[in-house]
Parts: sequence; C-alpha cells; structure tokens
Amino acid sequence: MSSDRIQKVAFIDLVHPHLMEQLKRNNVICDDLSKQSAAEIKACIADYDGVVIRSRIEVNKAFIDKAKKLKFVARSGAGMENIDVNYARSKGLKLFNSPEGNRTAVAEQAIGMLLSLMNHLTKVDAEVRNGVWKRKENRGHELKGKVVAIIGYGNMGSALAKRLAGFEVKVIAYDKFKKGYGNLLVKESYWKEIYKRADIVSLHVPIAPDTMNLMDKERLSQFDKPIYLINTARGQNVNTADLLDAIDKGDVLGACLDVLEFEGTSFEKLKKSEKTYKRLINEEKVLLSPHIAGWTDESYFKLADFLFKKIAAHYFS
Repeated sequence: MSSDRIQKVAFIDLVHPHLMEQLKRNNVICDDLSKQSAAEIKACIADYDGVVIRSRIEVNKAFIDKAKKLKFVARSGAGMENIDVNYARSKGLKLFNSPEGNRTAVAEQAIGMLLSLMNHLTKVDAEVRNGVWKRKENRGHELKGKVVAIIGYGNMGSALAKRLAGFEVKVIAYDKFKKGYGNLLVKESYWKEIYKRADIVSLHVPIAPDTMNLMDKERLSQFDKPIYLINTARGQNVNTADLLDAIDKGDVLGACLDVLEFEGTSFEKLKKSEKTYKRLINEEKVLLSPHIAGWTDESYFKLADFLFKKIAAHYFS
C-alpha cells in the first residue's frame, strides 16, 4: 500500500474499458494514446504517473528516463519482456501484470488444440466438406494414460494441470524457479524424467536468455519416445526449423503452435518471407493459431480487472 496518489495515466495499448472506467471512478485522468506513434508517446510521457501497455512499445531505459513522473507500469497480460524490469525497479517503479486473467483461456486452448491435433479434426473437417469420407485413415489417439510434461509451473502451467485432471493423464512438471509444488494434480520433475516419460510437452515459460530456442534440435532429440509439442507461450521458445526436422524424423508426432518465432514484437505481424515459415504452413502435423490462446471475451475483461485490483491495492487503499 502506498500513500502516493496517481493523477494521470496513459493507455498506450487498447485494453478492456473496465480498467479505464474504474480508474476514472477514483478520480484518475486517463488518456487514450493507443493511436499515437512511439515518438509521439515519448514526447508527452513525462506528464503521466502511470502507463498501461500490452506489447506495442518497449518500456526501456530511454522511455523510463523520459517519464520523469512515472510511478507504475501496468502490463495487460503475463509477459514482461518488453519492459526493462531491472532498470524500472531501480528507478522505484511498480510493475503490475495480470497472468491470472488469461490462465484459464490459455489452458483451455492448449487442450483444445491438442485434442484437435491428436484426432485430426482440422484435416477431417476439410475432407468431409469436400466429400471425402475416410475413417480408418483418420483414427486418432486418446489422452487417457498419457504423460503430459509441463515446462514452467506458474499461472498458465498450473491452470493446465488443473484442467487435465479429468482426462486421467499423468502430469509431471519442471520449473527452474519453483520447488515443492507437487500435489495430487502434478508431480514435480526434472528434465531427465521428462525425456524418459513424456508423451506430450507443453511450454509455459517467458522469453529469457535460457528459454530462447528452448526446444531445439539438441533437446528434441533426447526424448525416449515421440512426443506432441504444445507452445502457447512465446514463439522464440521453439526453433521452428529444428521442430520441422524432428517431425520429419518422427521424433515429434505433431505440434500445436499458438505462437511463432516469426511474430513481430507486438505480436501483430508475421515475417512471411521466411523459408521456414513457408515450410511450416505446409506441414499437416502442425496446428496453428494466431497468438490467441488467452484471448477470449472473458479473459479480456479479467486481464483488466486483475490489473485494476492490483493498482487499487497499492494506490487507493
């Protein structure tokens, strides 16, 4: 809790209007800067006590140095990779994010994509619409009895484990920063056991030096049996070329990718000229979606609501 009051907040990205409405009810002036360029924002940012962002701009040293009055940065979502966290904290800034808001949506999409891939649902839908009726050729696989390895056991990873419980799978998890989280839903594990037991691997880690290309040629070759891979975290967690090679070799049975390494920093555009990208979109054993895990009507509201509650607890209580 802080005695400092906030007077003026800049909304650099669009978020659910609930957040702006609640701040205004607490006598905070809120300005929508979502259509302004980065240069225009930097030119006026010194007037604001707080900023609300998603992924459009970087809150780096240059930005923070211009924001002389800044007290907090609120990120609608989980990832903080577009914020210079260490420098911001060294300047006394409070950093808020809201991973609680979209953890259910992420977990549900991960399961939905996996079930679709394992049962060829996208493929057979297209076939039936074109008058093709193949049953034997499209026999699928059940989740029951499989071992699901969750990499990163935070909000998203633990939400996935909770929702997998009804499928009668065995869930094991590895988290570099956590210990003692094992319970009836999940067994705390390590890479050695994951390589040996996993049928399915789901990534729920941020972007950091040790998670860039986390799933690459070296790691994908160490599993004792072919796996399915799910990535709803960040595109650069997976080396796409290495993944496609692993699919060709049979080391990976298929992949569910909601995020791609070809995305721009704001997640709004793709670098489609990449040779690997063209190879990816022609791979039938990969299911793709446009970075929408966590992007539901319900989560859109909850992301804003959790942010407001965190801001309010610090400045309005």
